[in-house]
Amino acid sequence: MAQFIAINPDVEVSGDTVLAFMNSMERGKETRREILKNHGIEPNSKLWYRQQVWLDAYREVSDSLGQMNLFLIGKAVIKNASFPPMRNLEEALHSINIAYHMNHRLNGKVMFDPASGTLTDGIGHYNLAEYDSKERKAVIVCTSPYPSKFDEGIITQLIRKFKPADSVSQQVVLDEEKETRTKGGDSCTFLIRW
Repeated sequence: MAQFIAINPDVEVSGDTVLAFMNSMERGKETRREILKNHGIEPNSKLWYRQQVWLDAYREVSDSLGQMNLFLIGKAVIKNASFPPMRNLEEALHSINIAYHMNHRLNGKVMFDPASGTLTDGIGHYNLAEYDSKERKAVIVCTSPYPSKFDEGIITQLIRKFKPADSVSQQVVLDEEKETRTKGGDSCTFLIRW
């Protein structure tokens, strides 16, 4: 799953997520609003938008404003998008996949059903592949079409928010020894320490 290319053309993204993109930081807000407008998106929390159009806006941010903006947008998603309840770091990292599906829909149906716990396929996943609280490390494999720097921002913000009180630092690193979406691969693997 290459970056910026929707897996399924019928997938939509929630307006709350679009607003998180626009409101990620005050500086450059009007530029991001203009980018959305260029792609036919007028942000509204009650609406849904085609994921591919949304990804096209991400590509424009990447090309014109740089990777750091994608990272900051990822961090802002934690404040603005819908997430399930989280009590600790392991739950927070596991919840990325659920939140991802909660904020997307296919054929008018949200891609996570809280009653059954069922996820609908068609957008990729954020898989918590390893979690070791004793060694304070984890691995997340991302197969979504979103940019890697955006994913890094989401993971970084969750670690900052939920790491143990005695943890003084955190690290999120893209594993360059494995395939990456930045180089046309189907996934990105993030090595996490806290």
